[in-house]
Amino acid sequence: MSNQTPPMDPNTSEATQPQLDRAVAQGDAYGEALRYMTEEVAKDGGKQRVGDYLIGYAVEDAEGMYDFSNGELTWQNPHEENLHLEIVVCDASDGRFIPAVSVSATLITPSGEELGPHEQVLVWHPMIYHYARNWTVPEDGDYTLRVHVEPPTFMRHDEINGRRFTQAADVEFTGVTVKRGAEPVEPPQS
Repeated sequence: MSNQTPPMDPNTSEATQPQLDRAVAQGDAYGEALRYMTEEVAKDGGKQRVGDYLIGYAVEDAEGMYDFSNGELTWQNPHEENLHLEIVVCDASDGRFIPAVSVSATLITPSGEELGPHEQVLVWHPMIYHYARNWTVPEDGDYTLRVHVEPPTFMRHDEINGRRFTQAADVEFTGVTVKRGAEPVEPPQS
C-alpha cells in the first residue's frame, strides 16, 4: 500500500511537502499493520478502494473485549457469537486510518440469508485501530460482505486537501470465507 509520492497538493497554506511525506509514512506503517492483520492473522481479509476511501476487512473468531458499561470497564466474552468482523477505513491517498466514520456491515450467508446491517464500532487494538463487532452467523462457507461508510463530520485543515471524505461509500466483498469459532479469554486479575 506504499505511496511513492504524496498524492495530495503541497501548494496550500496548510500542507507542505515534508508534512505530506510524514502523512504517507504514517499510512505506510498503518498499511503494514493492515497487511499483517488481513494476510497473516485473520482467517480471511481483503481491501478495496472506493472514492476517497480504502476499505478493508478481516474475519476472525469471536473474541472477548473490554467495554464501558455503567461507567465501568468490563470484560465481555462472546456468548453465542461465533465470528469477529473487523473493518478498516483508510485515506486512499496516504493510507492513514480515518476515525469518526459511521460503519455498518451486512453479511449474506451461503444460503442467501441477510444478516444485518449492524453497526461496527471503533475498537482500540494494541496494533491497529479498526471498526468491529462480534456476530452470530448460522453456517460456515463463502459469504458476501457489504460495508457502508458514512462520511466523518470532523473538522478538516487545508483549504484544498480538506475537501475530501464528503460522500458515503459502499463496497461489496464476495467469497468471504467464514469458519465459525470463538476465543473466550479471561482478562488478567488485578
